[in-house]
Amino acid sequence: MRKVEIVCSGNICRSPIGEVVLRAKLAEAGIDDVVVTSSGTGGWHVGDPMDPRAAAALRRRGYDGSAHRAQQFRADWFGDRDLVLAMDSGHLSELTRRGGTVQLFADIDVPDPYYGEEEGFDEILDQIEKAADVWVGRLRTPS
Repeated sequence: MRKVEIVCSGNICRSPIGEVVLRAKLAEAGIDDVVVTSSGTGGWHVGDPMDPRAAAALRRRGYDGSAHRAQQFRADWFGDRDLVLAMDSGHLSELTRRGGTVQLFADIDVPDPYYGEEEGFDEILDQIEKAADVWVGRLRTPS
């Protein structure tokens, strides 16, 4: 099994949306040898469910994020993950400083919708769905 970790700040908005979407798109594509998890660079929300606005955006598109509970990324996970994906360049820098190889989830930073309005969650979901399609193509054949 290949393991993919998606990382944002607190693991209640962007990275869990990325996890749910990528997992669903991989299943839809018949790719069953990839395990997708998510975490945050910080531990502020450890154990919390996904932000209700993020969960609502997912539900509107037919995804289920209800099982999510936030966790904090640990540097020793680098050895256990085949791919670590950061939601923005700040996370990329932070994770790289922790000693790992990291790539951006999307071609540009996925903005943090946390302090904005509910529409921001739908906007980042659009961006995440497009980026997830790219990752499905890349993960279709093992590297």
